Amino acid sequence: MSKFSVALMRMLILGALLGIADPAAAQKDYPNKPIRLIVPYATGGSTDPLARLLGQKLSESWGQQVAVDNRPGGNTIIGTEALAKSPADGYTLIMVLATHVILPYLYNSLPYDAIKDFAPVATFAMNEQVMVLHPSVPANNLREFIALAKAKPGQLNYSSSGSGGVNHLAEELFCILAGIKVQHVPYKGGGPALADLVAGQVQMYFGPPIIVIPFIKSGRIKAIAVSGEHRLSALPQVPTFTEAGLPGLDAKVWYGILAPAGTPKDIIDKLSVAIAKILATTDVKEKLVLQGMEPFSAGPGEFAALLKADMAKFGTVIKTANIKIE
Repeated sequence: MSKFSVALMRMLILGALLGIADPAAAQKDYPNKPIRLIVPYATGGSTDPLARLLGQKLSESWGQQVAVDNRPGGNTIIGTEALAKSPADGYTLIMVLATHVILPYLYNSLPYDAIKDFAPVATFAMNEQVMVLHPSVPANNLREFIALAKAKPGQLNYSSSGSGGVNHLAEELFCILAGIKVQHVPYKGGGPALADLVAGQVQMYFGPPIIVIPFIKSGRIKAIAVSGEHRLSALPQVPTFTEAGLPGLDAKVWYGILAPAGTPKDIIDKLSVAIAKILATTDVKEKLVLQGMEPFSAGPGEFAALLKADMAKFGTVIKTANIKIE
């Protein structure tokens, strides 16, 4: 072998070694540039302010901007596909709800695999849902609304953040338990769904406390009942569904962060630890509670198990209720 060949081979080996070392160095320095946090809903819903709160706290902690990128449309598919096609380097993330594992039951095909194409990072918060009505609806409690809906089958309607979303399933479950028929009107997020309720275009909506409380307090909508075992401290006057005479309505919503599959474990762990530390601060706890939410801290392994469990649970609900994309 000539001296030139030996030198070339050494250069190639050195280059390969440097190529291996570079990703490790990048992981150690993470984050060293801005991070994009995708929200697959329009602004004005519950996910947007949560993502902005988390982004702000991560930015303060790391000294790198975490920019929220609203990518609504396609029932969250547009934003989620954008993440699936992003580099697995920790600089593009997404905040999702259980809708992420519901959609595989509603579409014959998706441009990604809801489990295999993503790496669970951590959960951030959870909340119950509040049933709210437009003030023009002649019902001031749950029994009166059920009686009204039975007297006018199919004539009332409700909005949702999208077909197959967690509030859509909760609303359908409510109709099944109450024995009523109410028409579904899907939107591209909780913000538009709530806006049309406030405008009187729809009569009913199941919404997270974070976005409905201001409108309840201003009298622009009225609260009828809240899911869960206990009343919300932010809405102490609103009874639970069980107190109002309709037990069995499970409508809890969680919010979590995903990264593209293949994101290095060191980066996933660093993100997870940072989110857990943020949730442990008094400031964030108080902000979540004031918005009718609870801190919900689960790491990568626990979040992965939650995704699979909810996928099975909601699949059963969808089949039982025969829910289809409209």
